Amino acid sequence: TSHATLPTVMVVDDSLTVRKITSRLLMREGYQVVLAKDGVDALEKLLDVQPDVVLSDVEMPRMDGFDLLRNIRGDEQYKHLPVIMITSRTADKHRNYALEIGASHYLGKPYDEAELLGLVAGYCKKAD
Repeated sequence: TSHATLPTVMVVDDSLTVRKITSRLLMREGYQVVLAKDGVDALEKLLDVQPDVVLSDVEMPRMDGFDLLRNIRGDEQYKHLPVIMITSRTADKHRNYALEIGASHYLGKPYDEAELLGLVAGYCKKAD
């Protein structure tokens, strides 16, 4: 039992709507949610917060999801942090590239809520 802290999920997406919808979904399931509007914002937040899972869009201004993922994987502290990429770019080449550079999972948009929650729950259990 995690009586100390709720599992934390970081949601990185440049769309305010996506951040709102995804954070509501996760909060309803009992997660703490940290929001970031792009990769730069996410890396700044990671200095203060250690999430159990990161959900990241791919196409974002300033720093996209692939760059964010490379930065996370290049950091000793975070190289095992589960990162789920969520993107409307579902071509195999994008998926393969994401997995190659260390994505834990790759979901298409619009994502299936049950599938996303299942993944997040699975990764949070592993981190326990």
